[in-house]
Amino acid sequence: MTQKQFDVLTIGNAIVDVIAMVDDSFVSHENLVKGSMNLIDEARAEQLYSVMGPANETSGGSAGNTAAGIASFGGTAAYFGKVKNDKLGTIFRNDMKTQSVHFNTEAANDGPATARSFILVTPDAERTMNTYLGACVNLTKADVDEKIVKASAVTYMEGYLWDKPEAQEAFRLAAQIARASGNLTSITLSDSFCVERHRDSFLDLIRSSIDVVFANESEIKSLYKTQNFDGAVSAMRKDCPLAAITRSEKGSLIVRGDETVSVKALPVSHVVDVTGAGDLYAAGFLYGHTKHMPLQRCAELASLAAAEIISHTGARPLVNLKHHAKNAKLI
Repeated sequence: MTQKQFDVLTIGNAIVDVIAMVDDSFVSHENLVKGSMNLIDEARAEQLYSVMGPANETSGGSAGNTAAGIASFGGTAAYFGKVKNDKLGTIFRNDMKTQSVHFNTEAANDGPATARSFILVTPDAERTMNTYLGACVNLTKADVDEKIVKASAVTYMEGYLWDKPEAQEAFRLAAQIARASGNLTSITLSDSFCVERHRDSFLDLIRSSIDVVFANESEIKSLYKTQNFDGAVSAMRKDCPLAAITRSEKGSLIVRGDETVSVKALPVSHVVDVTGAGDLYAAGFLYGHTKHMPLQRCAELASLAAAEIISHTGARPLVNLKHHAKNAKLI
């Protein structure tokens, strides 16, 4: 990859995260499936907000978290995502710029409010997400800035974006521009429920338009409708040039053709909140990959970022990841 203005362009749902610590009984009382991501309407959003207790509000969204992570490593990141011209939309935009992420997608002046995700974290650090998508679902091809895509070494998309046809069209256009410019494309499968909703179209996209896939163990099993992890990995080898598969405390597996790299998870004294672990794993890996590092080192940076993010509440780094990586002698 030749040097580009941006290492990575991420495309996703622009969401403000509202994070609250709750117990298991709250999740049960609200009839939620622990560990799931649920799409909710505005009325349900208001109801949950009224009963969930004290919360921390911060700009989030899967692809936004990844962009922030890349910038924290010292890489250059751009972002496409839709917010409304409202209070939360302004907060989101300012947060991205503060973290040195290029974000110029035009805000909507009417229609639904800026999206927000209510993230309920139980004592075991598992998170149950309830997301009001609001304005973010209105991302369209008109929001794809061709110059930014061409100027980005990798164009990366979150799977959650795939819920709306217009957003699918936006990413397909971006992928087409990226590949025509000799750049790479990437996707994270987001969660197993997302995979179940879009299995066939995900497989079609991966086989035709994707260079790098990020998935966890449950997502890749869901993608290939199997409980056999090794079988799912073998299928992925054939479908995509490069895949990074996370396995929680078992670490991660990088596969490229017949090549396999296995990396252990970094120990964490106390897991507080796993929100954003996959997002920051992707940030570390893509940062290393765009700097032409070996796959082993890319995965080590990814593991470092994931370990940092699960050690505290929230999906954005609380330390400078570049300094963190230097201290760990990874860069």
